[in-house]
Amino acid sequence: MAPLRVGFLLTPRFTLTAFAGFADALRLAADDRDRSRPRQARWAVLDANDGPVSSSCGVAVLPNAPLEAPRDYDYLVVIGGLLHGGQRVPARLSAFLHEAAAAGVKLVGLCTGSFVLARAGLLEGHLACVSWFHREEFAAEFPACRVVSNQMFVVDRDRLTCAGGTSVVHLAAHIIERSLGRANAVKALRIMIEEQPLPSRTLQPEPVISLRSTDSVVHKAMLLLEQQLHAPSTIDELCAPLGLGRRQLERRFQRDVGLSPAEYRQRLRLERARWLLQHTDLEVTEIALECGFQSSANFARVVRRALGQSPRELRQLGRGEKRELSGAGQTAPKGT
Repeated sequence: MAPLRVGFLLTPRFTLTAFAGFADALRLAADDRDRSRPRQARWAVLDANDGPVSSSCGVAVLPNAPLEAPRDYDYLVVIGGLLHGGQRVPARLSAFLHEAAAAGVKLVGLCTGSFVLARAGLLEGHLACVSWFHREEFAAEFPACRVVSNQMFVVDRDRLTCAGGTSVVHLAAHIIERSLGRANAVKALRIMIEEQPLPSRTLQPEPVISLRSTDSVVHKAMLLLEQQLHAPSTIDELCAPLGLGRRQLERRFQRDVGLSPAEYRQRLRLERARWLLQHTDLEVTEIALECGFQSSANFARVVRRALGQSPRELRQLGRGEKRELSGAGQTAPKGT
């Protein structure tokens, strides 16, 4: 029997990258070099949906094992998917997960798989990790659950949760290292042209509007500011989880990125507001609140002073640019 046995549970519209990355790490660790023989690890896709399961990108995966005997697996890995429109998870999947938990099988939630585990009541008393992109949705739906979104993954006893994306291969490497040794984990990641296994507390990448930071404390502060952009929290409140005072944080921010924390937050708010105005049809008032402004009037004053245009003018400018791009993509009709 292989020393590592993994069962995959795919939810409708699951994230293909999460499944493929995790499965490939197992494949590469299970045999010599990349011969793909399941010698040291075995895995199966369990049939929780009565047939093929379509991923969020439309590619379908066909299960190859029945949804039974959870004790046959060391880990059961739930691959979550798109949240909008609701996650349609079969009731028998939740029952199966409860049976597995009672048997001591370790449960893993990849991407929005953490939502599936939480809805089944299987994250109570555990710390969960979700992407910064879904943190607010998770916190709103599961206010009793403890959640973090400033690291790649969390291992809390027999529950393992992961932000998704390429961080899944590092969670897979963690599991491989525990079961098959560090050499196998490192080998798998190297063949995937990835760094050596990263620890769970490695920071999640920040959104693209962030400035580059070389100071790890400043980097954590940036993430916290981005995740709480809509909230009226003060800079002093930001300092508490970082374990330093306001003046220390301001000095480190200024030295690292040339801005104070307050200036950086204001830049984030303005950049996000500009993007929402030009790429969504949200009302100006909604955008103001989403970006942490006290009122639409205050929002309009700040935007005009900083960007030289009113929110409505920025929206019109964005629509004009889209029309120009659309027109540039059209070819003129040929003459007869």
